[in-house]
Amino acid sequence: MKLASIDIGLKRIGVAISLTGTIVTPQNAILRKNRNQAANDVNSFLKEWEIEKLIVGFPSASPDMQKRVSHFVKLLELEIPYEFQEENMSSVEAEEMMKGEIKYKRDGRVDSLAAKIILERFLSKKN
Repeated sequence: MKLASIDIGLKRIGVAISLTGTIVTPQNAILRKNRNQAANDVNSFLKEWEIEKLIVGFPSASPDMQKRVSHFVKLLELEIPYEFQEENMSSVEAEEMMKGEIKYKRDGRVDSLAAKIILERFLSKKN
């Protein structure tokens, strides 16, 4: 089953995919200009990769972000099943993995690495 995960942030949406169910690959993050543009970009990404299920990072520590994530998922008008996956500390873990990279930039790599971690957590839960 082709899976994708998203890590929804206020400026960027991290994206990762798993086409085989074992290897997870981070993709280029989606930059958010506004909610509708970001939702359209996520929908296009899901169609382009023929994704069969979406895993959405869900922040249990922040009720405000939970509302934002839930609202954003509704904007997607998904035709595929989706599931929420606990995402706490995934961005911190991703930043740790990026240490040592040439200058730390907000280019979306950390966001997509966080999405990769979220999808790996989901897959490890299934095995």
